[in-house]
Amino acid sequence: MRLLLVEDDATIAAGVTRALEAAGFVIDLARDGEDAWARGGDEDYDVVVLDLGLPRLDGLSVLKRWRGDGRGFPVIILSARGQWSEKVEGIEAGADDYLAKPFEPAELVARVRALIRRSAGHAEAVLTIGDLTLDTRRMQATVRGAALSLSPLEYRLLHALAHGGGRPMSAGELSESLHGVDAVDANAIEALVARLRRKVGSGVIETRRGFGYLLAGAE
Repeated sequence: MRLLLVEDDATIAAGVTRALEAAGFVIDLARDGEDAWARGGDEDYDVVVLDLGLPRLDGLSVLKRWRGDGRGFPVIILSARGQWSEKVEGIEAGADDYLAKPFEPAELVARVRALIRRSAGHAEAVLTIGDLTLDTRRMQATVRGAALSLSPLEYRLLHALAHGGGRPMSAGELSESLHGVDAVDANAIEALVARLRRKVGSGVIETRRGFGYLLAGAE
C-alpha cells in the first residue's frame, strides 16, 4: 500500500517512516505544503498522513485544496494542536481522522490500517475474500484455513488486490502499490503473480486479459 507522509520534522518523519515501512507500506515523504499539494494532486495514494504546521503552505490549506480538486484519498491529520476546536476544523476540512502529538507509532499504524479498511468497505482487521483470508494486523494469509509462507512483497501484493474494490488492477497500479513507482517492468509483476499463484493455488488470483489481476470472489 502506498502512503504519503507530510511532515517537516526530520526526527518525527524518520520514526513514522520506520514504523509504517515495518507494517508493509511504501512511503513517499513531503516536507512542505507546496510539495505535498503537488504530490497529492498527481498521485493516487491509499492514505495520507498530514501534519498541520508545515512551511510554505499549512496542512489545512493543503487538505482543502485536495478536497476542492476532488481528491478523495483518506487523510489522517497529525498535529501538536490538541484543542477540540482545531480537531473539528480539521475534520470539517475533509480529514478522516486526527491524531495529536506526541503519539505512539503503533497507534498511528493501527489508525492508518483502519482508514484503509474503511475506505475499501472493510470494517474488520481480518479480511476474507473467497478462499483467501488476510490478517492485516499480523500480516498473515491463509487459503481455506492453511497458513501461507509469503515474502513481504508477496503479502503486499495480496493486500493490494484485497483492497482493489473488486476491480482488476493493472501491472502499473500494482507496481505503484508495491514500489511507489510504475516503472517496474510488467513482466516482473507477472512473474511475482506466477510465484504467488504457486503458493495460494491457481484459482485465487484471476487474470482479466487487457485489464489486470483481481482476487476470486472479490466482485
